[in-house]
Amino acid sequence: MSQVDNNPKNFEEIYYDDDIVKKFILATMVFAGVAFLAGLMAALQLAYWPMNMNMEWLTFGRLRPLHTNAAIFAFAGNAIFAGIYHSTQRLLKARMFSDSLSKIHFWGWQLIIVAAAITLPLGYSQAKEYAELEWPIDIAIAVIWVVFAINFFGTLWKRREKHMYVALWFYIATIITVAVLHIVNSIEIPVSLFKSYPVYAGIQDALVQWWYGHNAVAFFLTTPFLGLMYYYLPKAANRPVYSYRLSIIHFWALVFIYIWAGPHHLLYTALPEWAQTLGMVFSVMLWAPSWGGMINGLLTLKGAWHTLRTDPIIKFFVAALTFYGMATFEGPLLSIKTVSGLAHYTDWIVGHVHGGALGWNGFLTFAMFYYLVPRLWNTKLYSEKLANIHFWIGFLGVMGYYVSMVAAGITQGLMWRAIGADGKLIYPDFVETVTKIIPLYWARAFSGTLFIIGFAVMAYNIYKTIKAAPASQPVAVKVTSNMKVQETSTETHRALEGAATTFSVLTLLAVLVGSVIEIYPTLSLHKYVPKDVQTVPYSQLELAGRDIYIREGCYVCHSQQIRPMAAEVLRYGKPSTVADSMYDRPFQWGSKRTGPDLARVGKKYPDFWHFRHMIDPRATTPNSIMPAYPWLERHKIDFVSLRKKLSVMQNLGVPYTDEEVANADIQAEKDAKKVAAELKAQGAPDNLHDKEIVALIAYLQSMGQKEKKK
Repeated sequence: MSQVDNNPKNFEEIYYDDDIVKKFILATMVFAGVAFLAGLMAALQLAYWPMNMNMEWLTFGRLRPLHTNAAIFAFAGNAIFAGIYHSTQRLLKARMFSDSLSKIHFWGWQLIIVAAAITLPLGYSQAKEYAELEWPIDIAIAVIWVVFAINFFGTLWKRREKHMYVALWFYIATIITVAVLHIVNSIEIPVSLFKSYPVYAGIQDALVQWWYGHNAVAFFLTTPFLGLMYYYLPKAANRPVYSYRLSIIHFWALVFIYIWAGPHHLLYTALPEWAQTLGMVFSVMLWAPSWGGMINGLLTLKGAWHTLRTDPIIKFFVAALTFYGMATFEGPLLSIKTVSGLAHYTDWIVGHVHGGALGWNGFLTFAMFYYLVPRLWNTKLYSEKLANIHFWIGFLGVMGYYVSMVAAGITQGLMWRAIGADGKLIYPDFVETVTKIIPLYWARAFSGTLFIIGFAVMAYNIYKTIKAAPASQPVAVKVTSNMKVQETSTETHRALEGAATTFSVLTLLAVLVGSVIEIYPTLSLHKYVPKDVQTVPYSQLELAGRDIYIREGCYVCHSQQIRPMAAEVLRYGKPSTVADSMYDRPFQWGSKRTGPDLARVGKKYPDFWHFRHMIDPRATTPNSIMPAYPWLERHKIDFVSLRKKLSVMQNLGVPYTDEEVANADIQAEKDAKKVAAELKAQGAPDNLHDKEIVALIAYLQSMGQKEKKK
């Protein structure tokens, strides 16, 4: 039987910094609204193309990166920080290491979000999914993340509780791994204040990007939320975590295996076969630890299931864990080559991602906030009835979204690959596969609206709760020091939980092993290019056009990677090779086909067709849902920057001669006049020789034309 320590000398009064937690909660609520509304707008643009409104800053190609960055880094990011700052202080029985660092972290992160909200609609983008932000913002992210890390590990250093609870393990893995991912993936050479080129090219860039992209999901949208689950679910249910041993297996298996799985985003591409197989195998292995975590969470409620009927917080937690289980079952399934062959590039992937983002990250955040807000503001939740209404509206919204997108994705995949008895495509017109799923796009928009209505109900509930709260006063918490760790023969992991430095180093090693083995062999890019093949770099004008293509976000709807499948070869041409993209910075293989693949579109259509297609897509493709780009006929080409761009590319290994660099602007102007003259001869307006549409056409006509035999 344990004895209660009543000796006042063994107690110490401390004041937790809950003000920073409140700030992050309120920021989460504000930016959640922005992220959700941007997502709804993007969904409506796909269902009804006039919603692009011919506005340069609100086209789907620019809005979609804004939506994803707002959802991941503004909504989920602020939610993570709120939960970590609150739970860490209580788990370690210590105030955060530095109030000043906490404030710098908060305001620095919000400024980064605002910078992203300004630059992405303006077209300042690296065109790398979840890593679109340009180099000055990348540096700011690294600095603020270091501030956060110092604050967290400083608190670990001065802790009064020696034992590190399971939630802290996941926080440590998050902070360390996100730093590694961001720094490695963001190595780029600046061209100007808001333009840079990555040091990686082609398959290197693709592999590093999806090593980052997959593990941004793993270590920004999974591990920190698992840590929050391990802390707040037992608190809300007033039950201990079901299995300590299972939490150990869950953590170490997840951290070690997840980092290897990135290449499953690149199946059937020009990536070497060994890397694709490696990614697939480790992705399938993820089933076990992921479901171990879900089971551990759900069984924590053993003996408290009766609360599921009445407590909205428990409803949200259970739904979040269920969606986590669904997403972590479906993810490995989609990484199997035969399934990926059907699903990749389709809306099934969109449904999968949103099932996790809205169902897992969203619902867990809502559960955490419903738990936290009344306690932080020392009051009761304004209305449990409204919280229950929020749950059911939000649940219907997530399910409607997921089902509509999976149905759309399977429809797309089957239509794309359908070949008749005559050996020809049954649906050769790509736009036919788009029009078939427009009703499902409307269903997606309706479901997203339901989710937003549920969130609005929550925002009102939280507002009324805070408004009714009494004036808050700092409250001292009495804590005791517990700097001893009990180690038994059955729980040797307990000793490691008392050694924060050793634990952190081992976590870093677990992450680095897979990363190095996965990435290092591809750094010698040229060994994957046949010796009898020569790839010609982009001309000066083509490079200018490529940067315009990137600015407009064309990569979010078009891939540039033809897979070695019969239907794709019939539709697009021969499969893509390593040589095709060996000078591409950034790579443009894409992850979604709302429009057709463009890898070999060069010379397929006359210049004037491309002109009409960009200015008014319906002029060439009546049922197209693509936005119009009339400003390309008005904006002038930035010839002046081309010398600097080619110089950077030359330094990165692209075989431009010194003469080509020195005369970049002059040669580009000459080439532009030739294209403009050809356009005029075909019926286009006069005086296009210095307009962006000419550069873009030059780039489009170069696709698939760069590989030559020596």
